[in-house]
Amino acid sequence: MPTRKLVTRYEDDLALFPDRYHKLGVVAGVVILGLFPFLAGAYGLTVAHAGMIAVVGAIGMMILTGFCGQVSLGHAAFLALGAYTVAILGGTFGWPFWLALPVGGLVAAGVGLLVGPFALRLEGLYLAIVTVGLLFLVDHLLRNGLDIAYGKDYLTVPMHGWFVDDPSGLGGFRDDGLLSGAQKLYFLFLALVLGTAYVSKNVQRSRTGRAMMAVRDRDLAAEVLGVDAARTKFVAFGLSSFFAGIAGGMYAFAHPIVTLEPFGLTMSVGYIAMVVLGGAGTTFGAVWGALAFTLLLPLCEVAGEHLPFPDAFSSENRAVILFYPALCLFLVFEPLGILGIWLRIKRYFMAWPFRY
Repeated sequence: MPTRKLVTRYEDDLALFPDRYHKLGVVAGVVILGLFPFLAGAYGLTVAHAGMIAVVGAIGMMILTGFCGQVSLGHAAFLALGAYTVAILGGTFGWPFWLALPVGGLVAAGVGLLVGPFALRLEGLYLAIVTVGLLFLVDHLLRNGLDIAYGKDYLTVPMHGWFVDDPSGLGGFRDDGLLSGAQKLYFLFLALVLGTAYVSKNVQRSRTGRAMMAVRDRDLAAEVLGVDAARTKFVAFGLSSFFAGIAGGMYAFAHPIVTLEPFGLTMSVGYIAMVVLGGAGTTFGAVWGALAFTLLLPLCEVAGEHLPFPDAFSSENRAVILFYPALCLFLVFEPLGILGIWLRIKRYFMAWPFRY
């Protein structure tokens, strides 16, 4: 059964918000998101920051894996490049955050395009192994390069509003005014999330997006139909790594002292889990999978404290033991992830009061 109303015009088919229910949902979402930072406490804003960072990174992973079908376990490397780029540009050269952030995305995209040629001849587990090698290579280069340049592998991340001659300190963006520093970050991250989701949705509906999905389903058949598979994979790696670099810069702004510890294989696997949990192949799945992952993992940490685990298990170990088996069971019974639940809800209300 279809999950949307029949359309008879191309304009209706291309509309982002095709009917009044979508428009009412947008208005309600804007109101809720706009009021949230004024109603939530410090912990709520911290969770919101983490969720929005995850959304941008998951959209980047969705473009590569969900749209184009290229498996990557090196996603965290691009986040690390974005994070350290904004830290170096802001802390060493005094660049404003609004310029350092896109440059961080471009640096990550440049490295991602270097990986693109490997995707032309490798796929599946072989490509995954190459991206794992990229992850450890980036970690090694950053760790040793920072040790040579700064004598440490961590950096402070300032947020300057404009170019400054003395880049010491954390900049003036986080200083309290009408809004607190956390609230300012919230609105900045919200704008980035909305922009990223808008771009992803339009890429999905564009000729390039359709070419990515054709390559994902069968690259040889796509080439027979006239799709340039090599160019499509290059574009997918470039877009994915760019958004990953943006997510890394957001992570650095949310954590004024950035280290290499979070940017490991665990983070890359987490982003794959977000894509699968939400529903592969859709922007909807990337957004809701990232939000669900961000919210459920801390809940598993809390639940683990009340279960009879050995004392040697940390809260993170308990959360992993609870969350990932639950994720596997969820996907066994709901292979489409959260997207599958949403489609069933839509079908029910479209068919109501009749049953099919």
